[in-house]
Amino acid sequence: MRAFALLVFVSLLSSTAFGQLALAVSTPAFETADVHASAHTTNPNPFMTGGVLRGGRYDLRRATMVDLIRIAYDVDPDTVLGGPSWLETDRFDVVAKVPPQTSPEAIKLMLQALLADRFKLVLHKDTKPMPAFVLTLGKGKPKLKEADGSGNTGCQPQLQKPEPGTIPYAMVSCHNMTMQAFARMLRLMANGYLTQPVVDSTELKGTWDFDIKWTGRGQLGQAGADGISIFDAVDKQLGLKLEAQKIPSPVLIVDSVNQKPTDNPPGVAQSLPPTPPAEFEVAVIKPSMPDSQPMFRVLPSGQVDLQGVPVKMLIAFAWNFEFASTNDMIVGAPKFLDSARFDIKAKASVGTSSGPTVAPPIDIDDLKLMLRALLADRFKLATHTEERPVTAYNLVAVKPKLKPADPTNRTSFKEGPGADGKDPRNTSPTLTRLVTCQNMSMAQFADLLQKIAPGYIHSPVLDATGLEGAWDFTLSFSSSNLIQSAPARGGDAGQQPPGGAPTASDPNGAVSVFDAVSKQLGLKLEEKKRPVSVLVIDHVEEKPTDN
Repeated sequence: MRAFALLVFVSLLSSTAFGQLALAVSTPAFETADVHASAHTTNPNPFMTGGVLRGGRYDLRRATMVDLIRIAYDVDPDTVLGGPSWLETDRFDVVAKVPPQTSPEAIKLMLQALLADRFKLVLHKDTKPMPAFVLTLGKGKPKLKEADGSGNTGCQPQLQKPEPGTIPYAMVSCHNMTMQAFARMLRLMANGYLTQPVVDSTELKGTWDFDIKWTGRGQLGQAGADGISIFDAVDKQLGLKLEAQKIPSPVLIVDSVNQKPTDNPPGVAQSLPPTPPAEFEVAVIKPSMPDSQPMFRVLPSGQVDLQGVPVKMLIAFAWNFEFASTNDMIVGAPKFLDSARFDIKAKASVGTSSGPTVAPPIDIDDLKLMLRALLADRFKLATHTEERPVTAYNLVAVKPKLKPADPTNRTSFKEGPGADGKDPRNTSPTLTRLVTCQNMSMAQFADLLQKIAPGYIHSPVLDATGLEGAWDFTLSFSSSNLIQSAPARGGDAGQQPPGGAPTASDPNGAVSVFDAVSKQLGLKLEEKKRPVSVLVIDHVEEKPTDN
């Protein structure tokens, strides 16, 4: 486990989002706002963060225009159509001054006004046939219990202790759930399977209690006969049906938008509220039980619950190395950082989230800073960054098998099949990843590779193909833990052996990303040593200070 995941669920469609999207004169607006292009980052996971109002300050960081539209209009990003090619690639930071008690609905209207004012965004509604997963009633009676309204609302992950050598299930217990809310949650809970929006067509009213478990798509091949796909789980455990269909869906069409926002007002930086302190209100740390598995939960109340977590994993998460090889990118670490495991219960102050109503109201960047402060305080952790030679990769051309892109299409990257709907994972379960790239340059693809294949590639990739223009292609491969034939380097299975030769496909049918890039795209990932910014551990205590 190299990364932590926060269970964040995205709302689908809001009835207030559509109509000719001109804003009324009375639409609320931010008191003031700093809007600018995001600084370039080598973070392999450059998703948008923020969207939480704290202390009168509202931040959005590294947001694409599609991100901004989906938050402002409360829609699924797949239903935002049209627009220029940069709509999903250019990223922006927004920092705004907002009255502290402003509601999430008002913040969305303020963001709509900002997009119209600063980017001259013009949208209109339409209805188009769109791919989706449709949740319907099965043949028999649903296997759901009517809720009595008591207890929490939502779906919570359930802890489990799998037998050695077995593949654990994803398990959640859901309470007071409407089917519409469950459909919204399903996509992110089982996003390896569900690469399109999930739409509720069960016509079941009221709220329900139920449990559901399934095997992650990445582990389905390993699990064999014990594996349960999300489709079988919904059918056999809930008595419902989940099918891929094309259905008429409301969409937003981008008519026009400026790539560069208008200038910020004079003195905007001085008029914005300061960033609230990033530290936990209280934190309790104790050694984990020997058999505890790593688990990380963030509750709506602001409670952070970690169990069975090595300190090195915390460091990797807090310093944005969760998708990197901790042996390469975190140096000078004593051995006990891997072996000593701890349970941490901490309380963070929460703000108002303008995103989906079930999203944890804690800014992920703030959470990482809180963990840094906690590690410095309780483990006396001291670090610095420096450039050191690290094994990295160059992307080179051999015999390219790429289709020239239609320049009128948006540049995009997504999990799942392309327009033809073909998904090789359906017939080869060991192919756990399928990515589709549209209108993408090789430089953009190289930037994405560390994010696409974090188990194989632990530092930024440089484009050395010499290929100009943009391309359309798909790439399917297996997660690194399924590759058994390649020698491990630095403790990471599935590594490309020295010299840059692609790792061969495994006898179990698994395909490494190196083999996939070579055979499917006609490109090659070659190893190179070059300076990369790493985190150096200067000092850390094996035991935390007393609670």
